Amino acid sequence: MSAQRIQTVLDNLATRGLSQLLVCDPRSIQYLTGAYVEPGERFLGLLLRAGETQPTLFLNELFTAPANIKAEVVSFNDTGDPLALLAARCDTAAALGCDKNLPARFLIPMMERGVAASFVLASDTVDDARAIKDDEERQLMRAASAANDAGMARFRELVHEGVTEAEVAAQLEGIYHELGASGHSFAPIVSFGANAADPHHEPDSTPLKHGDVVLFDVGCRMDEYCADMTRTFFFGEPDEEQRRVYEIVRQANEAGRAAVHPGARFCDIDGAARKVIEDAGYGPYFTHRLGHQIGLDVHEPGDVSSINEACVQQGMCFSIEPGIYLPGRFGVRIEDLVIVTENGCEVLNAYPRELETLA
Repeated sequence: MSAQRIQTVLDNLATRGLSQLLVCDPRSIQYLTGAYVEPGERFLGLLLRAGETQPTLFLNELFTAPANIKAEVVSFNDTGDPLALLAARCDTAAALGCDKNLPARFLIPMMERGVAASFVLASDTVDDARAIKDDEERQLMRAASAANDAGMARFRELVHEGVTEAEVAAQLEGIYHELGASGHSFAPIVSFGANAADPHHEPDSTPLKHGDVVLFDVGCRMDEYCADMTRTFFFGEPDEEQRRVYEIVRQANEAGRAAVHPGARFCDIDGAARKVIEDAGYGPYFTHRLGHQIGLDVHEPGDVSSINEACVQQGMCFSIEPGIYLPGRFGVRIEDLVIVTENGCEVLNAYPRELETLA
């Protein structure tokens, strides 16, 4: 599988008129070689060159590459000069494609040393490949989302009067581990009451009280792939406006999912969901894009927004997450992941979207 992924990136590189690429994003290196390393301040780079099927990984000897890695490994230590090793492998007469994760502390010395004739931002050559999930990745995404569904069913049972957001959030990772996941794919959002009107609220000491909205935006990582889902519950019977807002958001989620098919523009998918909320009079309270792509990273390049005119392709995976946020009162968001299929989309989350009360 790595060979096919590398060839796809090389093909993308050729389309850009480039013959060499330096990849520094750890998850992209994992995607292409199977090796995941967080280098901290140290240099980490994967060099791909046209005509070479095996890339070269420049790796500090403090880190261990898998025995079956699909790359030649060039090692160096803390007193070595990895940029000299890189320069020896690069074509100094050609442009070098670079990814967005190449730190300036390495890029500027590379420019000063003339490692390449010029330096071009070429993250898209890898990002575009990662955006189209292959069969193995799709199965991994399904498994991660199934674990997230099972987790949500248990998270709701943690809620009782007086418990704080932080107390609930602290219990989630242990449940994920019991379900076979390695942990969170991002810091969980647990919001009670008015805190749910902040889309990125961080769990705090707010206690749950009767009549509150309870919002969970959570995800786990399983076999390195990420899940992400949001459900909104009510602790006690919701009032009339809470019911109305919830139903509007549920319909917007449904409209967004229904708009997904190969060839649809991301902006039109966003527009389909946003129109439901705008037509109901709550347009100013839907304050973010409709979704984001996801895979090895919980947020991958490419979003479902009003300004993204790119077309959806079969195999892409992204979120549909409309919301309405009424400051000082409450918020509602319903989020699902979808994989684009030949004629529409496969929804990865099976947890119900109908209104649920927890007490």
